[in-house]
Amino acid sequence: MQLWTSGGQLCWQRLKPLCLLVMALLVGMMASSLVRAEEAYRLDAGDKLRVNVYNEPSLSGEFEVDGSGFVSLPLIGEVAARDLTVRELEQRVADALRGDYLVSPRVSVEVTNYRPFYIIGEVNNPGRYAYVDGMTVMNAVAMAGGFTYRARESRAEIKRQGQGEVDRNAAPHSPVMPGDVITIPERFF
Repeated sequence: MQLWTSGGQLCWQRLKPLCLLVMALLVGMMASSLVRAEEAYRLDAGDKLRVNVYNEPSLSGEFEVDGSGFVSLPLIGEVAARDLTVRELEQRVADALRGDYLVSPRVSVEVTNYRPFYIIGEVNNPGRYAYVDGMTVMNAVAMAGGFTYRARESRAEIKRQGQGEVDRNAAPHSPVMPGDVITIPERFF
């Protein structure tokens, strides 16, 4: 197969199918990683959701997971949402609507606002902040007004909501999840 023209230029017509195949594979890999990330996220108190029941506007709307981990929905009442993925909650709502209320309900659930994270310790404005997708420890510190002069800037402690373990050596580029409690320790000297 000749890839070069007589003028020494690369022949685009011969490489075009290969480039399209590579681009399709890359897009597929990115989409599958986004689906895995979405599936890995577990709902908990403070998450705000948009629930849409197809062709049923009176059953659709925006709802919040309450402190006990339930979402109160029209017609079916409270539905347990804590520790479920978005897809699992969709299935649970559809199952509750099926039979007595709807023949074949189609339900979609989307997280509109994630629960907040908390940052304490050696930052200028410790407190509760709105989570933004893709956050790192350094982003969280920036939201909290930066480090104090006593802060150990090379590491942080992260306690994940629902887990008993604390990551005491989190780097500035470590990911932050909704509900995390980040502690910026004091340096020794």
